[in-house]
Amino acid sequence: MTKPSESYKKTITTAASVAASLMLVRGVVNELVPYEVRDLLFSGIGYLRSHIIDENDKMTVSMAEDEEMVDIYDGTEFKWCLVCRTDSSDSSNSGYGSQQEVRSFEVSFHKKYKEKALESYLPSILATAKAIKDQERTLSIFMNQYSDEWSPIDLHHPSTFDTLAMDQKLKQSIIDDLNRFIKRKDYYKKIGKAWKRGYLLYGPPGTGKSSLIAAMANHLRFDIYDLELTEVNSNSDLRRLLVGMSNRSILVVEDIDCTIELKQREELEKTDKLGSAEEKKGEDKVTLSGLLNFVDGLWSTTGEERIIIFTTNYKERLDPALLRPGRMDMHIHMGYCTPESFRILVNNYHSIDYHVTYTEIEELIKEVMVTPAEVAEVLMRNDDTDVALHDLVDLLMSKMKDANVIETANKDANNQLDEKQDARDNDEK
Repeated sequence: MTKPSESYKKTITTAASVAASLMLVRGVVNELVPYEVRDLLFSGIGYLRSHIIDENDKMTVSMAEDEEMVDIYDGTEFKWCLVCRTDSSDSSNSGYGSQQEVRSFEVSFHKKYKEKALESYLPSILATAKAIKDQERTLSIFMNQYSDEWSPIDLHHPSTFDTLAMDQKLKQSIIDDLNRFIKRKDYYKKIGKAWKRGYLLYGPPGTGKSSLIAAMANHLRFDIYDLELTEVNSNSDLRRLLVGMSNRSILVVEDIDCTIELKQREELEKTDKLGSAEEKKGEDKVTLSGLLNFVDGLWSTTGEERIIIFTTNYKERLDPALLRPGRMDMHIHMGYCTPESFRILVNNYHSIDYHVTYTEIEELIKEVMVTPAEVAEVLMRNDDTDVALHDLVDLLMSKMKDANVIETANKDANNQLDEKQDARDNDEK
């Protein structure tokens, strides 16, 4: 199958996306196509010229009037033409008529390819146009303001999976999981599950959790909804916020272990029975059960094609109810810098693949705990690669020395405890 050319795709992107509801099935032909074209469509005349879509006032067209462009699809020739015409309309106020130029695209093809055009070719054009439009649109990040309102700003985070400093196998497993998710609409419908996917990102601060979220958004071309739970007053406000999200979006709750105290349902029931009215009022906050009802309860079906991401520095502090499959489907550990992630960072900041310091640095990185953020900060200090990498060696050596001092101190403390215990044992004897 021959794909439409790049120049052709760009030419009709806007027109095709507006025409997303047109001519996808044969049953709509009678309603959408002018009568004179319908006569041609169902007659024995060799070629069909069908009206596709009027140009809107924001459209930019690179084709000249009456210019034709040929596209070959699956061995079949389709001719596109930009047609201009003048429409006259009466003014209800002044009684004077006005004229307006209307431009539209027309496609021509042999009548025997009618079914291919309506059932295959045009849908493929619309799908391609939608993909281009999604790829080129500016993403947004939404933040909740006050209790139940979203406030959007443009998202221009440059992080991608190519620049992300993490283990390649883990990175590829995330990419594969995302790609599989967005292709499984029919599968989710078949098995009776909401079309959503949950990810838990956990690990020390500075290990790239936020960068991974941005890379996922850029990869999927999904908007981000950054939910600050401390700004939400109650479960009902939470529901209003979450129902207000769009499809094809990522819901992010960062530091979920410490942003809010999530109460278990049984704890709240106990408070309701024993507490005073004021205590009850104080407990009218977002609860664990309220959050879980949206993650995988009935409220989870209020949207489609959604990603839910929780982040935490301390996975062990989270309630097990948050972690089970169906809520957080994939747990992703964001660890300290490795030799592999170090090389990605150096290539990002200094555009090199090798340096004489690599062997020493990679051996040190295996021994000390240093985050990708710490490495990146050192690499950004100096544009001179030699200076930056030697500064990194100094940082790692310093960390190694500090670690050895702590280890020695711990050993001395343990030895002292052992000596005291031995002394007690001897006294008892």
